[in-house]
Amino acid sequence: MRALRRGLWEGWAMAAARDPPEVSLREATQRKLRRFSELRGKVVAPGEFWDIVAITAADEKQELAYNQQLSEKLKRKELPLGVQYHVFVDPAGAKIGGYSQRLPNASALGKIFTALPLGNPIYQMLELKLAMYIDFPSHMNPGILVTCADDIELYSIGEFEFIRFDKPGFTALAHPSSLMIGTTHGVFVLEPFDDLEHRDLEYRSCHRFLHKPSIEKMYQFNAVCRSGHFCQQDFAGGDTADLKLDSDYVYTDSLFYMDHKSAKILLGFYEKIGTLSCEIDAYGDFLQALGPGATVEYTRNTSNVVKEGSELVEMRQRIFHLLKGTSLNVVVLNNSKFYHIGTTEEYLFYFTSDNSLKSELGLQSITFSIFPDTPECSGKTSCIIQSILDSTCSVAPGSVVEYSRLGPDVSVGENCIISGSHVITKAPLPAYSFVCSLSLKMNRCLKYSTMAFGVQDNLKKSVKTLSDIKLLQFFGVCFLSCLDVWNLKVTEELFSGNKTCLSLWTARIFPVCSSLSDSVTTSLRMLNAVKNKSAFSLNSYRLLSIEEMLIYKDVGDMITYREQIFLEVSLKSNLI
Repeated sequence: MRALRRGLWEGWAMAAARDPPEVSLREATQRKLRRFSELRGKVVAPGEFWDIVAITAADEKQELAYNQQLSEKLKRKELPLGVQYHVFVDPAGAKIGGYSQRLPNASALGKIFTALPLGNPIYQMLELKLAMYIDFPSHMNPGILVTCADDIELYSIGEFEFIRFDKPGFTALAHPSSLMIGTTHGVFVLEPFDDLEHRDLEYRSCHRFLHKPSIEKMYQFNAVCRSGHFCQQDFAGGDTADLKLDSDYVYTDSLFYMDHKSAKILLGFYEKIGTLSCEIDAYGDFLQALGPGATVEYTRNTSNVVKEGSELVEMRQRIFHLLKGTSLNVVVLNNSKFYHIGTTEEYLFYFTSDNSLKSELGLQSITFSIFPDTPECSGKTSCIIQSILDSTCSVAPGSVVEYSRLGPDVSVGENCIISGSHVITKAPLPAYSFVCSLSLKMNRCLKYSTMAFGVQDNLKKSVKTLSDIKLLQFFGVCFLSCLDVWNLKVTEELFSGNKTCLSLWTARIFPVCSSLSDSVTTSLRMLNAVKNKSAFSLNSYRLLSIEEMLIYKDVGDMITYREQIFLEVSLKSNLI
């Protein structure tokens, strides 16, 4: 994302300083949402919004999916117009990106297009990101803002104050967090600060940046701030939920900005070296090189690397020397929340159980759907997003249904995720089920396959040999036992891809069917067979792994299915 002009927009006033932190945070968030809503479908004025919105895709299939979804959004006027929206596909070779293996309902069409229980028509993560950053472009010098697709940053600052990105080098947002949260994020070691009283917005300098440090290292490098500056409600919800009143804390990262000069330096470096042969992390490898206290030691630490290559250390050291001496400015947001929604557990918790995010964003239990009204309550609820459910359906609390149709008497257990499916079976969906259907194009024919497993299953866990697949678990059951239930033999052909990296992600266990509803019914039968320890042979089906489903996916048909639901809901609601 890039802003080329500066301007001043006098809009809605922030909440007064005397408001409790949670009230001012909610009001600031709602103001941003209202402002973005005003821009949807309208041509923005120069300097009012981003000049370019760039989305990165892991491969050409994902690039196609992103471009098709952007096209649909622009056609329906769900995004501001007069802006350049671009999708850039990663070059072939080493890459750090994955395919949302911890939140597989986002694997086919992308995390940035994850549906949210918000808006009419619904917001996806892309719109929410653009809404929360609505004030940035007009207070930003030329440069690039880098953000992730699976987190939400909410913040409140003083009345008529704006975050400014006008200093040379890099500028990052910082959020107060517990030390435990710091071990899975980037942590800032800030230069000494003279003011005794903390404000909602502070501009600080960073001495050095620590990437996923241990608690011992946080203390060793003076990253830990002493307790006593904040009241307990400042840290309710989000990734700061476990921060107690008397706890020490650290400042963790979220998004960052680099000015035009820094971006040109990195671009020149990339053009000089050509294709990368190892993974480079924009957070770990760029930010750790910044600040006066940065040292080269981190370049040899590969504990957080997905795949270690022979050239990794050398490339990291070249980047370190390239960026050494560049400043890292930090915008401290003391009244802020950072929510990570990148796993099935986080997805279910924040959409059905967490009252803080529900209040701050105005999340709904039923969003742009046809479903009998259910009373809103403050406890755990179900969450229905752009779906059509028969009046005799039941969806237990803690479950999310998105882009799906549920027929008469369908019963969904608690803590389930149902995505892109057409469920007609009257057999109850077991609690903690994950069900996600994909359209496939195979030999020019339209087919369907539905991945079904437990929401707590670890799809990324892998073993190197067939003899070790007993260490894998499917719905909490030994995977070997599941294969017996399905009458499948343990051979190399059971897995796709790398034969020394065997996982549920690459296991060929999901049937290919000719209709969407048949696909769902068949996969649920294999799921229930495991739960009930009753045989259900898969020998007569062509079977695919999730990895292969993504290769064969028919993006156009999946978008068409969502569009059909959109039109039905729109007509029913008299919106068009």
